[in-house]
Amino acid sequence: MQLNLVGVAAALATFLGVWMGHVAVRRIERNTIRLWIPIGLVLALGLGFVSFSLTTPNLILSAGSGILAVTFLWDALEFLRQQNRVKHGHAPANPNNPRHAKILAEYPEATTFDWLDRDPRGSKYSAAELASMKESAK
Repeated sequence: MQLNLVGVAAALATFLGVWMGHVAVRRIERNTIRLWIPIGLVLALGLGFVSFSLTTPNLILSAGSGILAVTFLWDALEFLRQQNRVKHGHAPANPNNPRHAKILAEYPEATTFDWLDRDPRGSKYSAAELASMKESAK
């Protein structure tokens, strides 16, 4: 019996690509002053993986690299979307980053408060409780 590992490779590539991409986009966007540099690098990586996926004769490598290619190309777009989340106050701004300091000055909704850094309690927070958490973090 011969094992078909394409599904396992695809699953691993998907899980690792999405997980690492999510973490990397948040951290890199938070600390990078010029976003075009990581966007260009991630686009180049994505296109490189597309090229490798199209030219490799190995089906397992082709599937895994194709999934990683799409993930990298999507992450290039996510840098801009993450910046918009910062502008709207959905993600915390880094006041030590000049680009984020400018966002904090120009967009009243922008905040340094991390909405994900709170204790889960199993029920919704009221608007007053959320405002209180945001105020106490200042």
